[in-house]
Amino acid sequence: MASQQFELLCLENPLLDIQAQGDDALLQQYGLKANDAILAEEKHMSLYPELMNNREAKLLAGGAAQNTARGAQYMLPADSVVFFGCVGKDKNAETLMAANKEAGLQVRYRYDEEQPTGKCGVVITGHNRSMCTDLAAANCYKIEHLKENWDTVKNSKAYFVGGFHLTVCVPAVMALAEEAAKENKIFALSLSAPFIPQFFKDPLDQTSQYWDYVVGNESEAAAYAESHDLDPKDIPAIAKHLANLPKANSKRKRTAIVTQGTDPTIIAIQGEDNVRSFPVHPIGSKEITDTTGAGDAFAGGFMAGVVKGESLERCVDMGSWLAALSLRELGPSYPFPKKTYTASS
Repeated sequence: MASQQFELLCLENPLLDIQAQGDDALLQQYGLKANDAILAEEKHMSLYPELMNNREAKLLAGGAAQNTARGAQYMLPADSVVFFGCVGKDKNAETLMAANKEAGLQVRYRYDEEQPTGKCGVVITGHNRSMCTDLAAANCYKIEHLKENWDTVKNSKAYFVGGFHLTVCVPAVMALAEEAAKENKIFALSLSAPFIPQFFKDPLDQTSQYWDYVVGNESEAAAYAESHDLDPKDIPAIAKHLANLPKANSKRKRTAIVTQGTDPTIIAIQGEDNVRSFPVHPIGSKEITDTTGAGDAFAGGFMAGVVKGESLERCVDMGSWLAALSLRELGPSYPFPKKTYTASS
């Protein structure tokens, strides 16, 4: 029997998001910033029950690349996308599985015997969200699991890795990167959060020669610039720098994408002087329900376009369209029944 073929394989940290409204006092209590993402320390552990005690708290399937995988699957034929990560043997893992099944997303979870499924506390203040992640089982992913499922890797056309996984299992990231270069497949990476280029600079740089696509927002681009002695305020120059880093697979030009919220998306292509700017799908502030996962949604729509062989313009527009849909939903999710993609005029 032939193995199942996938358009896209995503790897990162599956998490259960615990979302609740907060205020500046709650952020200050835990040393959080209004629009940031950090890894939890011991001082943050009481945040999760505090959020859970909020009557309005919502439990949602999260984890950046898992959100991206569901987003790409939203725009592709059924069973086109597969996600890898590590969870615990608990009810939270069952919640994630149910959400992925509803989205039509295939998963290849490693189940850890000791650690519970990871969770992310999401404190919502206005249109901002502060994310504090306790990786738990997600931190226990092993390259052995990837090797055990290597037939799925071989039968996937493209790979997308969330940068958060650079804190977990660099060998698994590198295995996908090297396979992509060897087989001339697409390898894409998300910068994920400012702390990745700040505090995980070496593993990030280790992967850079394999990037065919690298995506991040303006804060992540600025953090990359600061850790690499570039001007953090010059987004076009940062994008151009990322695009023109040394590259292992010379058969593909690298594309660097920097999103800027409601401001235009900046894109640089390896070897090209012109840095391009693309407007986003307009959305009124009153239409925005929650910004959590909007960047993940953009990446999902963009990668759906990439694997379909769409033009760069269409890929960006697909990402912007899906991000606008996500902004109207609670948490990193998409409306059902599914809406059909319509290009911006």
